[in-house]
Amino acid sequence: MSGNLAQAYAPLLIHLLVALGLAAILLILSSLIGQHRPSREKMQPYECGITPVGDAREPFDVKFYLVAMVFILFDVEAVFLYPWAYVFRELRWFGFTEMLLYILILLAGYVYLWKKGALDWNPSKTQRDRQT
Repeated sequence: MSGNLAQAYAPLLIHLLVALGLAAILLILSSLIGQHRPSREKMQPYECGITPVGDAREPFDVKFYLVAMVFILFDVEAVFLYPWAYVFRELRWFGFTEMLLYILILLAGYVYLWKKGALDWNPSKTQRDRQT
């Protein structure tokens, strides 16, 4: 490793080590010092203040997983906008047209999902009638 590269990444490495060390220290202190008094109330699953009803292993609708995957997909894709914004002035019109094409592809995927009904959480009346 060259001297310049090591000097450039030294603050990042120190920051990472301090963050990991602090997290480890807090977890260890919490387990050593914290009071451990389990009760029936504390051992119940947390349901946002609502008393749990039914089985915890109830199957979810597939649409839930589809929306979660779409969210992750678009979230990861949005991350690519940050490096592009950083070098936007160097790329000029080429970078602008490439990012415009990229966003249009994402928009086409979004419109496709919208037309397929993957984002519709309120089933239509015909779908409700078929389920009953």
